[in-house]
Amino acid sequence: MPLAIVLDVSLSMSRVVSTPEEEEEYQRKHLAIHGINVLLDHLNTHSKLEFVSLVVFSSMYEILSSFTRDYDAVRAKLQNIEDRDKTYLEAALHGVSILINDEWGQNTPCHVLLITDGSSSLNILGLSRTLLNGQRGSTRPEEALPFLPFNFPAKFHVIAITSPDDPSLAVSMPVYQKIIDLSGAEGSVFVPEGGLSLKSVQNMFTKIAELHYSSFEGTLRSGSLSDSILLYPPPRVSDAENMEVIHCKISKDITICGFVDLIDVASPPAVSRHLVLPVHSANKSDASLVELKAEGEGEDDLLATPEEGKNPSFCVLLHGALKVENMGAICNVGEKWYGLLYSWADSKKKSNLMLSIFEPGTKCIPWLGDLSLLGSFSEATSPGSFTTFPIKPNEKRSYAQSCVVWVQPGNLQADIQKILRHARKMPDKTQHFYKELNRLKRAALSMGFADLLETMAVILDRECTLLPHTAHPDCAMQLTHASAQLRLSRDVRHNITALRTKFTPDD
Repeated sequence: MPLAIVLDVSLSMSRVVSTPEEEEEYQRKHLAIHGINVLLDHLNTHSKLEFVSLVVFSSMYEILSSFTRDYDAVRAKLQNIEDRDKTYLEAALHGVSILINDEWGQNTPCHVLLITDGSSSLNILGLSRTLLNGQRGSTRPEEALPFLPFNFPAKFHVIAITSPDDPSLAVSMPVYQKIIDLSGAEGSVFVPEGGLSLKSVQNMFTKIAELHYSSFEGTLRSGSLSDSILLYPPPRVSDAENMEVIHCKISKDITICGFVDLIDVASPPAVSRHLVLPVHSANKSDASLVELKAEGEGEDDLLATPEEGKNPSFCVLLHGALKVENMGAICNVGEKWYGLLYSWADSKKKSNLMLSIFEPGTKCIPWLGDLSLLGSFSEATSPGSFTTFPIKPNEKRSYAQSCVVWVQPGNLQADIQKILRHARKMPDKTQHFYKELNRLKRAALSMGFADLLETMAVILDRECTLLPHTAHPDCAMQLTHASAQLRLSRDVRHNITALRTKFTPDD
């Protein structure tokens, strides 16, 4: 989940913090920077593939670093932060909304960390009157915070660099919580425990990192072969069934049950997809693994040093075999829960080992049946016979007829273009023109898409005016007739027939 760090750089962040336990004096800004570095160190160790951005704000916002995986670049920006004027939370919300919408759009979940000092500034007091007290004549919440709720899925946390017993925090805390509620995102307010110090801030950021950016490490097994793996992003799966949300947990041991051709699996529904990365220890040695040199293993290089690249890896062996044979490995990821390992390529040169996790249950792929009952192919077939999935039933279903599908805009566009191609070739293609036109008409009326008939009539009128001088005279007459019939006929059982002209051949 991409992380947006929003740091307060107002003058109040320059207040000095002195504690009896520490000899040096620190500004609150320095404590915040130290905590961000702790978070970046955790990501560099456990979640190297996460994108991080840095936004600073006071009365205005500035994007110091867009989303990047170069954590050293973000650290360098932190060292050159300058103090600015007053705190203005609206600027922070504006900046992070603009950044995330430009980079990721409105469908990618993002993590927002707002770091401030928790002081009861004029901005906080004004938001308190507007959001909490609701004084008469004051600005409404949606006008005071026009960028809330977020138009993208997010987790929003506020980190207050202040002592828990600070009187200002009692005024600021309800405002922060109200802003989180208005954002429409999951979140909470974090305050250092046991007073404000370098160690307490470090412990708080470590807690946040372990809570939201903990990596998933497990073991991939197949018979006597095994390898330590890391899944990115970490699997977090919840299943809604019978109006009840069930949280499922992935097992640490992922066991391969068997192999199947990818053409038989086709494109099954998956609740999540993860990149499988091998995790090699320095002293690991397994004589059962076969050393394999693979070119372009993609993101695997992010977790491997040159020395580790020389060690045998079962993940590399499995990925190479699945890629060459064009097969997938059905694996058990939990109790009565399955997934599919396969090779996926984002370009011609790089490919990666991926894991698609299916819905919980043993019948997650309908055309394969119960996955717990699958066996070897040789046991299911007699000598000389050959069967592929999906197995077609002997009886003919009543719904096994061709139908019009307009799930994507391109499907509808293709049907309209097909009608226009036949229209330009009349009278030779007159029968085909009316066949496709009636097919479009029936589908539109069946789906309640009656406006399409008027639009199609306008398209036919325009096509009639654009006919070249070499076009057959019957072409213009048929287009005019079809356009008029589309506007008149609203009966799904009525078919539009061709206009009888002197150019129409006798039956």
